[in-house]
Amino acid sequence: MNSTGASTVGASHHKATQLFSLQQRSKYAAKTSLAADRKAKLAKFREAILARKEEVCAAMYADLRRSAATAVSEIMATIADIDLAIAQLDDWMAPEVVEPSPHFAGARAEVRHEARGQVLVLGPWNFPIGLVLQPIVAAIAAGDCVIAKPNEMAPACSAVTAQIVRAAFDERDCAVVEGGVDLANNLLAMPFDHIFFTGSPAVGRLVMAAAAQHLASVTLELGGKSPTIVHADADLASAAGKIAAGRCTNAGQLCLAPDHVWVHRSVSDKLVDELKRAFLRLFFVDGGLNADAVGKLIDARNFARVQGYVSDAVERGARVVFGGEADPEARTLEPTILLDVPLAAKVMQEEIFGPVLPVMVYDDVGEVIDYVQGHGKPLALYVFSQDQAFVERVLSNTSSGGVTINGVILHAAESRLPFGGVNHSGIGRYHGVHGFRELSHQRSIFIPAAMKA
Repeated sequence: MNSTGASTVGASHHKATQLFSLQQRSKYAAKTSLAADRKAKLAKFREAILARKEEVCAAMYADLRRSAATAVSEIMATIADIDLAIAQLDDWMAPEVVEPSPHFAGARAEVRHEARGQVLVLGPWNFPIGLVLQPIVAAIAAGDCVIAKPNEMAPACSAVTAQIVRAAFDERDCAVVEGGVDLANNLLAMPFDHIFFTGSPAVGRLVMAAAAQHLASVTLELGGKSPTIVHADADLASAAGKIAAGRCTNAGQLCLAPDHVWVHRSVSDKLVDELKRAFLRLFFVDGGLNADAVGKLIDARNFARVQGYVSDAVERGARVVFGGEADPEARTLEPTILLDVPLAAKVMQEEIFGPVLPVMVYDDVGEVIDYVQGHGKPLALYVFSQDQAFVERVLSNTSSGGVTINGVILHAAESRLPFGGVNHSGIGRYHGVHGFRELSHQRSIFIPAAMKA
C-alpha cells in the first residue's frame, strides 16, 4: 500500500472511531425519542432515497450490470419498509400489557420495546444498496444509532449509499463509513451493542466471534444451498419459469436463489425441456444471450470460481445440457443446466452464487429429505406440488429459514413475514415489525400492586 492509500485507510479508521464516540454520547437521546421523531427521520430517509433513484440505477449497472427494473425493485423494497414503519410505529412502540400470574393479582406487568443502542450494519455486495438501507429502517424505527459500512466490492453502490445516508441523517443518529476489510475489522473491534451482517456463512462466523468479545447481540443474514423440489404433479411450465428467473436474477448472485433442483424421475425430461425454454425466453434474444438481462459476476475471482464449479462437475461426469458459454472479459456466464451431477462435485457442496442450475432426479422424496437433512439448514426451501400431503411431508421433515410453495422468493417479498435463516443460514429475523423487534430489547417491567396508585 502506498502512502496515499495508507493515509486514506487511517482517515477512515479515525472517522469511524469519532463516529462511534459521538453516537455513544447520544444513544440515550435516540432511545428516548418519540414515535413522531423516528417517523420524521424515516420520512427524510425516504426522500433521500427517491431523490437518487437514477444514481442508484447507474451504480448497480456499473457494479453488477443490473437492469434499471431490478435496481428500482431494490429501492422500492426499502420504501415499502419505511412506509410500513411510519404507518405502524405507534403500535409497535406501545408497551405490551401482560396478565400477571394469579399469585401476583393486582400487579401490573408489561414488556417495553427499547432500543438496543449502537448498531453496526455491514452490507453485502450482491444487493449492495437495499441490504444496507433496509436494516437501517429497522434500527431507526427501534430508536438505535447506526454506523453502516457498505461493501467495498461494489464501489459505485457504496458511494451512492453513502450519499443517501449522509443526506438523510445527522451523524449522531446514522452514519456511513466506506472502506475495505481493514475498516470492517476495526469496526468489529468496537463495543457495539448489536451487529447486523449480511454475507457468507464463513464471514458470519468471524462476525459472531468478534461480537462475542463484547457480548454483542447479532443478526446474521447468511445463505446456503436452497433446494427446490418438483413433484410429479407440478405445473412444469410454471415451475420452470419461476425457477429459471430465480436462479439467474443478478447473475445468480442471490442468497435466496433456487440453488439446485430435485425433480421426480417421471417428469425430469419434461422439466429440463421447460427450463431450456424458460431460459431462452427470459435471457436470450434471437438465439443470442442478452447479457444485460443476466448481469455480470461481481469480479474475476468469483467468475473463475463459478466456472470452476462447472468444470469440476463435468470432470466428474456431469453433462452441460444448456448454456455453459462464458465471456471472461465481460464476466458473463450463460444460464447453465447441469445433469448427472455427482453429489461430491463442488457445485453440490458449495453455494453456487452464479447462473448455474444442477438438476437432480429422485424416485422417492425421502431421498431428497435425507439429503436436505444432511446438508445444513438452508435459507429457503421451494416445493412445487398440488399435493398438500406431499408438501406437508417435506415441511415436517426439513428445516429452513423460509419456504415458498409453487414459487420462489415470495416469502421474503412479503414484508409482514419474518425473514432470516436458521443456524448455518443465519440468526435473527427482520422485515416489518420483525425488524423492529429484532433491533429492540424486550424489557420486562413489573409493578407490584402496592405501587399502582
